[in-house]
Amino acid sequence: MQAIAKAKQVKAKPVNNKPGAAYRSVNSLHCLASVLYPGCDTLDKVFKYAKTKFKDKKLLGTREILKEEDEIQPSGKVFKKVILGKYTWLSYEDVYIKAVNFGNGLAVLGQQPKTNIAIFCETRAEWMIAAQACFMCNYQLVTLYATLGGPAIVHGLNETEVTTIITSKELMQTKLKVRRLLSLSFQCIFPLLRHIITVDGKPTTWSEFPKGVIVHTMASVQAMGAKADTGNKQQARPVPSDIAVIMYTSGSTGVPKGVMISHCNIIAGITGMAERIPNLGEKDIYIGYLPLAHVLELSAELVCLSHGCRIGYSSPQTLADQSSKIKKGSKGDVTTLKPTLMAAVPEIMDRIYKNVMNKVNEMTTFQRNLFILAYNYKMEQISKGYTTPLCDSLIFRKVRMLLGGKIRILLCGGAPLSAATQRFMNICFCCPVGQGYGLTESSGAGTIMEVWDYTTGRVGAPLVCCEIKLMNWEEGGYYNTDKPYPRGEILIGGPNVTVGYYKNEVRTKTDFSVDENGQRWLHTGDIGEFHQDGCLKIIDRKKDLVKLQAGEYVSLGKVEAALKSLPLVDNICAYASSFHSYVIGFVVPNQKELAELARKKGFKGTWEEICNSPEMEKEVLKVLAEAAMAANLEKFEIPVKIRLSPDPWTPETGLVTDAFKLKRKELTAYYQMDIDRLYGKNVK
Repeated sequence: MQAIAKAKQVKAKPVNNKPGAAYRSVNSLHCLASVLYPGCDTLDKVFKYAKTKFKDKKLLGTREILKEEDEIQPSGKVFKKVILGKYTWLSYEDVYIKAVNFGNGLAVLGQQPKTNIAIFCETRAEWMIAAQACFMCNYQLVTLYATLGGPAIVHGLNETEVTTIITSKELMQTKLKVRRLLSLSFQCIFPLLRHIITVDGKPTTWSEFPKGVIVHTMASVQAMGAKADTGNKQQARPVPSDIAVIMYTSGSTGVPKGVMISHCNIIAGITGMAERIPNLGEKDIYIGYLPLAHVLELSAELVCLSHGCRIGYSSPQTLADQSSKIKKGSKGDVTTLKPTLMAAVPEIMDRIYKNVMNKVNEMTTFQRNLFILAYNYKMEQISKGYTTPLCDSLIFRKVRMLLGGKIRILLCGGAPLSAATQRFMNICFCCPVGQGYGLTESSGAGTIMEVWDYTTGRVGAPLVCCEIKLMNWEEGGYYNTDKPYPRGEILIGGPNVTVGYYKNEVRTKTDFSVDENGQRWLHTGDIGEFHQDGCLKIIDRKKDLVKLQAGEYVSLGKVEAALKSLPLVDNICAYASSFHSYVIGFVVPNQKELAELARKKGFKGTWEEICNSPEMEKEVLKVLAEAAMAANLEKFEIPVKIRLSPDPWTPETGLVTDAFKLKRKELTAYYQMDIDRLYGKNVK
């Protein structure tokens, strides 16, 4: 019952009674938090503090590869499978020494303080070591997603004028190959590049080895740094306002923008996040598998590093026992590591939810009824503030083991999480889901739900490091005087709000403002409403709003959120145009569910034939229309025509970001012929 009382408490309040007043956490009403530990106002000081406090404790863990083999599929495709061993660990002291040596080695190669250096690498221990080295030596770390396409890589590296890039053998031999980027010489693409550092040894061959560029291994640079005479040299340590990271956004709305994040921005952000995770400390194990070039993952790992937690590295391909690269019968990373903390984007949680529910549907009638009974019983008990230890151990234990069995908090961000998925994770994984809201431009910080708040569809109260206010948006009809809840565009203010966009003053002036007190505000473009307990709910997005021919406004994000939780739908993108009177959609169907629907309707054919069938489009449309009505969508919001896509949308296709957010511009270009067809235009 204590949990219920806590959940009902007011979590944030407006600072005054005026409409549009900023809301602050009740724990920071008089002063926003900006520093994690006294005197630790830069990231190098935070790590030094943690190293001193947790010296011999384990920090970064990596699984050893015991065996790699090719597995030939019935289709003839060859999949790489791995058998992995135990996690081997580096202590806080080990990581600190490696970072110091790497930073000094970079100085030997000519890297100067306050100059840019790029990291284009998968999430792994070496990424964090390189980042800490840059923070210590005041190098500005330029981060790029490992899944970015050629033009975006070229744009990021050339805009920041880097002379050194840190990467891996695999990315160097695939993404950085000249013919993969553009059909030009290396010098034409990267005229300033002088050093490539691979974190995992030199490639054995590289036919396009560029002239004038030296390839080093991370180990060799660390060896240079260990030998370097730094005794007489005064190192240029960073100050709080110095830029720590230039983080290129995933580019859901066009060319990636470089967000300049200072040391004090990141520290304020992680201070706010850490306050929402109770009992965070040395007993915790975090599993790192999301891209470290994403602000959610970098922030989460820095929170853990500063509190004595262990970070075990993984990847989406090796995360679970059923993951694509794990050989059947061997253990995935969560089973081996047994993490207590995990961050996830909604796409991953939606996948887990659908996979488990598919297995429930395959159970015997008795087993399925027992599961549903236990599920509904637990949902009722949670709403009353009670726990269900018997149900947890007898019914949900197997589901919980999918993530190692020890998860105590799941952090979710990057995009809205459906109520059905959030409730499912709460119940079946026996832990709270801390859904949060933040942007790269706010150092990832904004709001996070309290662990005892089991409501769905909300993102929690403002963190102690920031305040949030709602600004009227007349075109959308949202006002901060609306009843029962004030509504408007979400503005985030505080020490976590970043400096702006690199070499993009025009966009910086559009998206950021400074008030009369000198505080920076980020204009997010998202629409929210504040509930009476001070929690925020995201209800719309300015960029997703389209005016139909007859004048009705359609929120594409709202339509997608209503339909994405359907078992039949793996992903969906709604589309509307001001030149037409109805909404259309592109749907990535769930293969198993659509194949079953085709069987029931007597349709036979290959997967492509099923997806390209007008008959099956109509059948799926019926299911979508029913779900849309149940979700109380207006008639004009319901898609009238759809295109079924046989191929999934992954970051590699360029149709979604690394956080699986839709890239509407790219999807529109990709499906242009279908758009013309669905709107009845003549397609040649």
